[in-house]
Amino acid sequence: MRRLISVVAATVAAAAATLTPALADEAQTKVVSANPVNHTPHALDGTVYAFAQVGTRIFVGGSFTKIKNAGGSTTINQKYLFAFDRSTGKIDTTFRPVLGGAVYALSPGPSGSVFAGGLFSTVNGAANRGLVRLSSTGKRSGTFRIGSGYVRDLITRGNQLYVGGAFSSINGAARSRLARLDATTGAVDAKIKFTFSDPINDGALKVYDMALSPDGAKLVATGSFTKVNGSTRTQVAMFNTGGTLSSWATSRYGPVCNNVSYDSYIRDVDFDPTGKYFVIVTTGGPFGNRTLCDSAARWDATKTGSGQQPQWVNWTGGDTLLSVSVTGVAVYVGGHQRWLDNPLGHDTPGPGAVSRPGIGAINPSTGKALSWNPTRTRGHGVETLDAYGGGLLVGSDTEELGHEYHARLGMFPPG
Repeated sequence: MRRLISVVAATVAAAAATLTPALADEAQTKVVSANPVNHTPHALDGTVYAFAQVGTRIFVGGSFTKIKNAGGSTTINQKYLFAFDRSTGKIDTTFRPVLGGAVYALSPGPSGSVFAGGLFSTVNGAANRGLVRLSSTGKRSGTFRIGSGYVRDLITRGNQLYVGGAFSSINGAARSRLARLDATTGAVDAKIKFTFSDPINDGALKVYDMALSPDGAKLVATGSFTKVNGSTRTQVAMFNTGGTLSSWATSRYGPVCNNVSYDSYIRDVDFDPTGKYFVIVTTGGPFGNRTLCDSAARWDATKTGSGQQPQWVNWTGGDTLLSVSVTGVAVYVGGHQRWLDNPLGHDTPGPGAVSRPGIGAINPSTGKALSWNPTRTRGHGVETLDAYGGGLLVGSDTEELGHEYHARLGMFPPG
């Protein structure tokens, strides 16, 4: 999930001077190395949920409260958000914002700032719920907030900020679970106003995750809804960013997983760098190939109409996938899975299953697991995967990645 930064000149030339856009994870020509870099810092507790790259810094958000430099002995008390230098890995001690709750999403803002979204209700001692823009020194910048609830995902493109979560108002305007703001002024875009309704199992109504096509024309949103603007869209909907609901629809995320009353079971979505397809990963339970529970599935983004079917599906055989990053040469997936290529497994390795504990890579064309297998301690799982600079950032709740100590975050360099 959550996209680090790449520049597409034709799309963003006008905005490049002030804001680098967050796109679908960047195109890469090689699978990343299986040996993580040694210099990334450590989060000593909690979970890392989000990254954003702004200039030479990488921002890290989560539920952690203590951090430490790689090889260092000094513990730094810093809750929920910090930054480090992408080349040296050193924690930036000049960026010390104080947030009153966990950060679930990050995205770059104008003039070196960063947007943070999450479960907090205060920022630097002032009331500021769910969404904030922070300057390069950690001060609040502009007016960005929701009325109640929380923010689960953020995407910036040019001078636009897409916000998804469990809220009904943002910056004083009524918006149900999805909004688009001016990234500089905070003005709410009147074109993006959709009604999400009929939550699964009467659960909390939310947009859980989003993906924006590289050309900025299509937005895919996932969550606990079963209808959008009165039309059936179970857990996933595609929007034309000019302000209309696309006719693209599938019923494949309708069946219940493992007889459990999930309010939603899609966990992440990402476009490929060409915008031709996107990949969705799920939790749910060991139902094998009867449903799309516990799977990664590729979907054709160029089609329209109902009844859409996946181009391929890779099942884990009963383990959750939480995050996905599509780079063109690989579909990286993370969670607490034990296997990939396991459609007949039921918490067991079925015929053809390959061991990929906690992290793996799938061939984008065939849907079969690639040989890349760094391994990690599984825990709850990888909450975010972000491709940039030829490498791959990993955020999780565990301390071993690629057979090395990397507490809750790590980075695989270019292959």
